[in-house]
Amino acid sequence: MKKQWIALAVTALVASSAFAQANDTLAKIKASGSVTLGVRESSGLSYTLGNGKYVGFHTEMGERILLDVQKQLGLAKLETKYQPVTSQNRIPLVSNGTVDLECGSTTNNAGRQKDAAFAVTTYVEEVRIATKANSGITSIKDLNGKTVAVTTGTTSVQHLRKHERAGGIEFKEVFGKDHADSFLMLETGRADVFVMDASILAGNISKSKAPADYKIVGEVLSVEPIACMLRKDDPGFKKAVDDSIKRQIADGSLAKLYDKWFMQPIPPTNTTIGLPLSDATKAAWANPNDKPMEDYVKK
Repeated sequence: MKKQWIALAVTALVASSAFAQANDTLAKIKASGSVTLGVRESSGLSYTLGNGKYVGFHTEMGERILLDVQKQLGLAKLETKYQPVTSQNRIPLVSNGTVDLECGSTTNNAGRQKDAAFAVTTYVEEVRIATKANSGITSIKDLNGKTVAVTTGTTSVQHLRKHERAGGIEFKEVFGKDHADSFLMLETGRADVFVMDASILAGNISKSKAPADYKIVGEVLSVEPIACMLRKDDPGFKKAVDDSIKRQIADGSLAKLYDKWFMQPIPPTNTTIGLPLSDATKAAWANPNDKPMEDYVKK
């Protein structure tokens, strides 16, 4: 009888420990000696070089976060596993425990906050206008009667439409099947402008045959706070992640990391994106917060 009681007690203890780890990422990491970082294969903030090598501003920042977590837990060694995620599966993979920390290019919005938690904002994306340097276009008001390239499946044209209605301008839309196709329309004169996330515009310009022939102009059409994502209801891990990001902001290392990935030549082609740190991102760093996108668009 005593052996049965002991066996039951051990089983209950193991089950309790497993439940605790499922809701305590720090405990899970300490027990396993490993952690899984969610990354993207093709993003301005996180991308692959092939052969399981992932790089980018957010990827390297995530690696630094995990080094701080390792120190906090007193682990001599911490194995980091990389799990590529997509727009469709990133939230489920975080929620079900496959990914512990996702540092790709995920917008923090109210809808997603129902299913996941977000660290403090580390990048604020701005939707802007790219055009040829000699086009004479400098703002939305110059788009009347022009042809605007947008990428199928993106929300950029919706943001532009709001301004169109407000300003009484009319333009024609042409849709690229992907970002490269949309930029090609601008490059070949089939479109006067390409409207998209500034990081994507800058990336396409930097890889073009004549980068000096293009410029990013006009008003910011929309802003979206980008942040690392983690499981809900895990305050200990969120604090560890937030504390690391705040430390990287305070000691200047995050600014140096931004300069490395946006203002210097980067692999695999050693081109420079050339996108200076925006005022919106500077403001997010000056006052670290996890506010959703909806708070940015409030009037």
